[in-house]
Amino acid sequence: MNRYCLALDLKDDPRLIAEYEKYHEAIWPEIHDSIISSGITHLEIYRCFNRLFMVMETNDSFSFDKKGALDAANAKVQEWETLMWKYQQAIPGSKPGEKWVLMKKIYNV
Repeated sequence: MNRYCLALDLKDDPRLIAEYEKYHEAIWPEIHDSIISSGITHLEIYRCFNRLFMVMETNDSFSFDKKGALDAANAKVQEWETLMWKYQQAIPGSKPGEKWVLMKKIYNV
């Protein structure tokens, strides 16, 4: 098992944040299927104000390149990502067009 942590910001608008959370209460089945089929075995998203924090656990078949290629070829995932970008914004320091940014682990017990 591998664990990855990623961060992303939402637009700082309470109405948009509420809409974003509603979408995640009933995520589209195609999106759920794309997550599982990519090798992600567990995924959680947390929010603090407008900052999101994602924890992903994956099996050994997972890679970010593979996930990116699968997502690019999936019209429903592209529709979801376009819709979610209405609510999301890049965190400071991210590359142009970059959404979720991989976090560096700095401490472990």
